[in-house]
Amino acid sequence: MASRRQKTLLIDPGARARVWCKECGRELSDPVSRQRQLGAECDSEPRNGHDRHDVDQDPIPGL
Repeated sequence: MASRRQKTLLIDPGARARVWCKECGRELSDPVSRQRQLGAECDSEPRNGHDRHDVDQDPIPGL
């Protein structure tokens, strides 16, 4: 008599969920890209590791 039980599926429980770019549809591997759901080519914000804050400065006296 054949077993009526389903065979065990071999799924890695530690595997990451697959994430695709919202713009171009490519699969993302970079942690920052995965978080933003945008690939580096499609993301318009710079990724240099720190936030850029421009500060208005007073002119230097005498110049």
